[in-house]
Amino acid sequence: MPVFKFKVSWDDDDNINRSIALTNGQSFLQFHEAILKAFEFEKKTASGVFYESNEKHVKGRAISSEVLVNKKDAPALSMLKTPVSALIDNPDKKFIYEYDPAKNWSFFVELIGIDKDENPKIDYPHCFYKEGIAPMLTGAKSLSENRMVEMEEKYDLGKEEMDEGYGDEGEDEEKDSEEESYGEEYGEEGDQF
Repeated sequence: MPVFKFKVSWDDDDNINRSIALTNGQSFLQFHEAILKAFEFEKKTASGVFYESNEKHVKGRAISSEVLVNKKDAPALSMLKTPVSALIDNPDKKFIYEYDPAKNWSFFVELIGIDKDENPKIDYPHCFYKEGIAPMLTGAKSLSENRMVEMEEKYDLGKEEMDEGYGDEGEDEEKDSEEESYGEEYGEEGDQF
């Protein structure tokens, strides 16, 4: 069975992205849950909508968690009933994913590759690449807060270093060597040899 690889980039900062692989037949609901897990969003209040998209990120037909049954000529499809592979009609397929339409958190989703066969050692959907710290939701505790603390501890980034930028290491040594060279050139009274 083929494996579809997607890059999911946060609209506000495309340096925050995840790459997720899905097998043929997996639904948009499974894709939605994989995105929530990859970006460390809470599932209990999670609602989302996918939209088919073009190169200019214009929203097309919706694939919604609210719709339960696919109907002919309906404006939206069901996330539960629609396999992602059913809407892959070109190698550059794009979608827009809105995590919580009330908060308007948008992500650009683009097909980046198709593998011929799935790896039997991997459970799909599978997040195989992460870049950037997951965006935090207002009022929701995210793992990214803990990760920032871990980074500060790992690289010993205390408040002083973050506020001042560079430390003052080596400044005393520079002053001493400047005074010595001045003394050698001009002597004690300042007369040149």
